[in-house]
Amino acid sequence: MPEGLSAGKQYKIKIMYYTYILLCTDSRHNRKHFYVGSTDNLKERLNRHKKGDIKTTKSFDKIELVYYEACLNKTDARKRELQLKTGFGRGYINKRLENYLKEAELVKRLNVSFPS
Repeated sequence: MPEGLSAGKQYKIKIMYYTYILLCTDSRHNRKHFYVGSTDNLKERLNRHKKGDIKTTKSFDKIELVYYEACLNKTDARKRELQLKTGFGRGYINKRLENYLKEAELVKRLNVSFPS
């Protein structure tokens, strides 16, 4: 029994839903792409992306999780995913990851694209 929990007492475990952003790299074609998605199991989903099980990202040889947000509601996570895929969302991602992108020299030296 974990510390602080009482034996015999029922506890409700909340499932978290995640909206995430991957930086996908295709070294062969010298391209980078942001992928935005949502899931209830971030670790498993990231592993599936890296193994090539996800059609949209399977052509990339490097998959890196660069950002995520957690929600208590699946619909909220999905709405956030859709929002981040808009023009506003692309601007938000660039601003939110500004320092990371500068450090990685992705803003000007490499062509990082967003899905349409």
